[in-house]
Amino acid sequence: MVSVLIDACGWAALIDAGLNLDVSMRDVLGKPDYIVLDKVQEELDSLAQQRRGLLLPLLAKRGKRMENPEGIRHTDLMLIELSRKNRWPVLTVDRRLKERLIENGGSYIEVTSRRILRHVEN
Repeated sequence: MVSVLIDACGWAALIDAGLNLDVSMRDVLGKPDYIVLDKVQEELDSLAQQRRGLLLPLLAKRGKRMENPEGIRHTDLMLIELSRKNRWPVLTVDRRLKERLIENGGSYIEVTSRRILRHVEN
């Protein structure tokens, strides 16, 4: 079974688009495990203080928490390293992160303007 790393902006975009997590992801990858790094959870918790409707209880129920990789401080670098190392795509809409994932042998899933998910691989 494949796993998907969740980025805070990717989760927010999925929710903003009104996409059903299971149906949308099934069309792209089947039924993946969702992984939320501790650092990403901190970002989501901070974002939830500024806006409502992020459905964080749903993510907590469906996702698996993972400790931050040792020796890496920046969230994007953590996601890039884990994506490359484990061949896990990252759910994100961050343009710079997507570029860096492809440059470093990772992959990503993005929410498109047509409100669908698209998997982009190197």
